[in-house]
Amino acid sequence: MKKSIGAKLAFSPLPTLVIGTYNADMEPNVMTASFGGIVSAAPPTLGISIRKATLTYENIIRNEVFTVSIPSENYIKEMDYFGIVTGKNNAKFLDTGLTATKGTFVDAPYVEEFPVNIECKLIKPIELGSHIQFIGEIVEVKVNEEMIDEKGNSDIAKLKPISFVGNDYSYYGLGDKLGKAFSIGKDFNRK
Repeated sequence: MKKSIGAKLAFSPLPTLVIGTYNADMEPNVMTASFGGIVSAAPPTLGISIRKATLTYENIIRNEVFTVSIPSENYIKEMDYFGIVTGKNNAKFLDTGLTATKGTFVDAPYVEEFPVNIECKLIKPIELGSHIQFIGEIVEVKVNEEMIDEKGNSDIAKLKPISFVGNDYSYYGLGDKLGKAFSIGKDFNRK
């Protein structure tokens, strides 16, 4: 039996993403966001949703570029800090000792120590209510070399990304591999 819990954010887990931009004075800024993911394969596109009140919002509107860095479990405290304080009053890279590296194809910084860094050019913002969704075309992806598998893809077991669960405001690691996508369900195909 199902029980109604009402209209609320019950979609979990969510990714933990760190959005990188430059401020008006070209100081690097980052913020943690969990409302984001891939929205199109061709062109490769992702969406991130953030509030207008953030410095990151201002920076993306002005610069029309951003980066998305995916932290590993090793950097959970730094990633959490990036979401606790505002870049309007804090130098987050200095505070954490992490390295701001300028993107190769976009004028936005990424977190060098995080295993995956994605560079995006803004396609368009979409006003949704409490958040603005920024749709960005992926123009570059960098992955730590030791975390790339034999097919040239990132190895999730080595990346150890962090997930956010909103109903208890906690972070979780990824569980075990359960099966091969587009394969394990073939037993049900009667054709």
